[in-house]
Amino acid sequence: MSFLRDFWRIARSDWTALIGAVVVLLYVVIAVIGPYITQASTAADPSRAYLTPSLSHPLGTDSFGQGVLSEIIVGTRPIMEVGVLAALITVFVGVVVGLVSGYLGGTADNVIMRITDVFLTIPGLPIVLIISSVVRSANPVVLALILSVAAWPGLARAVRSQALSLRTSDFIEAARLQGASLSNIVTRQLLPNVGPYVAIHFLLAITGAIYAEVGLFLLGIAPVSGTNWGAMINSAMNQGALYTTKSMLYLFSPMAAIVILQVAFVYFTRILDSLFNPRLRVQ
Repeated sequence: MSFLRDFWRIARSDWTALIGAVVVLLYVVIAVIGPYITQASTAADPSRAYLTPSLSHPLGTDSFGQGVLSEIIVGTRPIMEVGVLAALITVFVGVVVGLVSGYLGGTADNVIMRITDVFLTIPGLPIVLIISSVVRSANPVVLALILSVAAWPGLARAVRSQALSLRTSDFIEAARLQGASLSNIVTRQLLPNVGPYVAIHFLLAITGAIYAEVGLFLLGIAPVSGTNWGAMINSAMNQGALYTTKSMLYLFSPMAAIVILQVAFVYFTRILDSLFNPRLRVQ
């Protein structure tokens, strides 16, 4: 309850961060209930192509005569699924590698960090493009794994630095003297101390994964199937949306949905930063 009270107190003092939190919550709700309140048909109806906004289609229709707003709503879940899954994988791998490496130190730390450095030197975008073009899968779990391949080393480095400073702390020494196992020290002693940084990195990892996922669909590297924002942009481009003003809403609506979500995440992280950082915390 104290956490929620502090969260609400900080959110009220920063209205832009509060708006960001509300928008993120709205996207999550749409992702959960969206497919149950509207459908995105795959049947083409050329007679309804590029209709202007109306009560039945607030954002008009696409080149196939389908409502753009319905596609935005239905396409929210696939995008959020992959973004959250990729962030979870990135954070899990980065935190485990960083904490274990920092706590063990010595030779184990050197070996783990040299391997991490190898991944750090690999250009993230090219490796994601290459793997995606080879795998050619639209499965959310597979996409999340691909997007997180090159995303974890930076977090592992940062967490390892914090673990190195904590490994000589009194409470770690006490846990070690009591015979605590490595998993106990890592998960029960070290992890809570890096939790705030990890929480903020998790939100930022979601934004990065969403951008990368949309890019894969836009470039046609990931199989364009189903309804999601990246597939919508890809379809709009292939249907000549750049050459007719009638398709502006069809082309720019998914882009606007992405930008609004990203900005909301950035503003939302300000609440977490103030909540977890004692120097910024509102008294």
